[in-house]
Amino acid sequence: MAYVKATEREGQIVAAAIRVLGQVGVAGTTLRGVAAEAGIPLGTLHYVFPSKDQLLRAVIATVIDDVVDTVRADPQLDGGVAHALRHGVTRFWGALVEVDPGLQIMQYELAMYSARNEGARGLAEMQYERYTALVAEFCAQAAEAAGERCAVDFDSLGRLALALVDGLIVQYVTNPDPERARRDLDRAVAMVVQFADPQPVAKGPHRAG
Repeated sequence: MAYVKATEREGQIVAAAIRVLGQVGVAGTTLRGVAAEAGIPLGTLHYVFPSKDQLLRAVIATVIDDVVDTVRADPQLDGGVAHALRHGVTRFWGALVEVDPGLQIMQYELAMYSARNEGARGLAEMQYERYTALVAEFCAQAAEAAGERCAVDFDSLGRLALALVDGLIVQYVTNPDPERARRDLDRAVAMVVQFADPQPVAKGPHRAG
């Protein structure tokens, strides 16, 4: 077998795990099955990921990074908080929900697996903390770039936006209807923007030197 760098081998295994997870779910995924999908000996996989929980952590970290990279690729922060939210959520939905709903199902399965299994505790927490921080960071940067302030703190804004989008994803993967989903997504973003109430920061009076 040709030598493969450790980082390349890890990426190969994680990619195989994502494919297997998409086919048979978290409960049906085994290290043996992932090794077969990756085309490597089981011992090689065990060397890189000694346990299923360690592999699942690497999978969810990879998925999170892909989501973050997709949203950050074209942030459009100069238009203010409302525009940044609409653009970011719409970009995420088009690239990662409509194109691959199975990826979203896998993330929910991983979150529930994490909640029910002691050895995997922290997977779901890591997932939602990163997504919440992403939204909060975008809103804060957009507000600063446009000279705005919001009526609520950015962490609360991130959690609320994530909760609304999460709920719409569940509805979409159980009953795919692109037109309905886009319509509801627009309304959900409008609700978040109204809650945030971004307003221009008032400038103080000019003082003569």
